[in-house]
Amino acid sequence: MKNAILVETHGCASLIIKDILRNKIMTTKSLFRDIIMAPLSWIYGLVVGIRNGMFNIGLLKSTKFDIPVIVVGNITAGGTGKTPVTEYLVKLLSEKFRTAVVSRGYKRKTSGYILSTEKSTPDQIGDEPYQIKRKYPNVVLAVDEKRVRAIKKLSDEGSIRPEVFVLDDAYQHRYVTPDISILLVDYNNMIYEDRLLPLGRLREPLKAKDKAQIVIVTKCPKDITPMELRVITMNLSLYPYQTLFFSYMEYGELQPVFPNAKKLSDEHLKESTALSLTGIASPTTFEEYVRSMTAGIKTINFSDHHKLTLKDYNKVSEMFAEIDSNKKIILTTEKDAVKMMNDEAFPSALKEFIYYIPMNIKFLKDEESFNNLIINFVTKNRSMRNTKSMFK
Repeated sequence: MKNAILVETHGCASLIIKDILRNKIMTTKSLFRDIIMAPLSWIYGLVVGIRNGMFNIGLLKSTKFDIPVIVVGNITAGGTGKTPVTEYLVKLLSEKFRTAVVSRGYKRKTSGYILSTEKSTPDQIGDEPYQIKRKYPNVVLAVDEKRVRAIKKLSDEGSIRPEVFVLDDAYQHRYVTPDISILLVDYNNMIYEDRLLPLGRLREPLKAKDKAQIVIVTKCPKDITPMELRVITMNLSLYPYQTLFFSYMEYGELQPVFPNAKKLSDEHLKESTALSLTGIASPTTFEEYVRSMTAGIKTINFSDHHKLTLKDYNKVSEMFAEIDSNKKIILTTEKDAVKMMNDEAFPSALKEFIYYIPMNIKFLKDEESFNNLIINFVTKNRSMRNTKSMFK
């Protein structure tokens, strides 16, 4: 038992030492920061290593279910496109199987198990689950900080008993034993160039990627070169049992957040100055897209999942008023929009100017291979488990 935990903790400590030594050029300020942060990063890595070791030796229990479970997540702090990938899986799977989404409902104002309905709000189930439910109203979606409990409850629901579960943001949630783990890696923040918190953004050591059967590099440029694809593939250093895919974000047509906003022509959009309003972890890709489609851009960024206050709205109104143009708009993400459209505090004077940009994941290549991999796995596992249940 001790050996399993020691292996985990030793690996975390070694990673931190290597990270400090491999930095090529460091200013005095950055060196001082690393010296200060290194002990905190080591302590964080120690805690992560002990926790993983306890799961490895069975001191903490991981539950295996008789219904296939697919988990989506990352090992970094910040956005990697989990919601678009979850939505992609929901759309793909729900065409063939009764699909259920289980999420912890991060930043919701409730607790415990909640089975969502068409009347659920972002405050009740969280903004990302609300977005998924709004897009796919016929899909079963439940939130619970204890994912094991949610899966058990849904498995006991005879009429809606799922045939496959998709767990959003659950790569590190080891209380559930997944059948497929999908690891997302942000192209703009490669995990092999990162370090453990708080020195970097890694929430687990790099070797945590080895748990994944599928790795998707998200937010790639559409014109990424074959050489860069090879370099990323080499640096990720995946095992033969792991399959690598590359994807980019495809943006859809502008949609009004509120019904009184007018439809904009492409010409009007190109001549407009936009205020980019976001509350997401990594707004860079979104802002680059807004910049490419408008005459100019101002940005206002809040932290991920931030609930806008009256003070925040006043700041947004002031920045919008400062834009010296008779053609100006506010652009936001779909995740932010679902919170605003349910917020009575949103300024009435801005409702006709604000739009959101839908975002979907697209594979650079091998989309059919990915789809077949997921569908065939679920089909095979369902048939195997049904056969076993017949002989019980």
